[in-house]
Amino acid sequence: MRKATWQELWEGLHHQGDAGAASYAAVPHLVRIYRKRGIIDWNTYAIVAVIELARDDGKNPKVPKWLEDDYFQAIRDLAEVGAGEVLQTKNPEEIRAILSILAICAAARTHAKSLINYSAEELLEMERLASEVEP
Repeated sequence: MRKATWQELWEGLHHQGDAGAASYAAVPHLVRIYRKRGIIDWNTYAIVAVIELARDDGKNPKVPKWLEDDYFQAIRDLAEVGAGEVLQTKNPEEIRAILSILAICAAARTHAKSLINYSAEELLEMERLASEVEP
């Protein structure tokens, strides 16, 4: 997809931490389209991870009952694709996004949040700062 298209999707589906029924409904379609394209793209993994992680932050609604099966199956399907694709890419951004979906499916949501929110450089800097304040 073009960069402008992704920008619109990011803005429309996850605006300032908000995710709702439209965001959840988009996930199965995003995954279906992604699988058909056959090109590794971090955007799909990242936007699905961000929507899923926003789901339980306390301010967003639950996935509607009528959508639950398709929504959660799409995340599992994306993780299955990602399990193979993570070994095909060397791009750190793609690796982090794919690993975030794998972490979500493995019930490691805290790890998924770290992967999606922080680059390796940022994590190393946090580690360095933490070691400076340790006695």
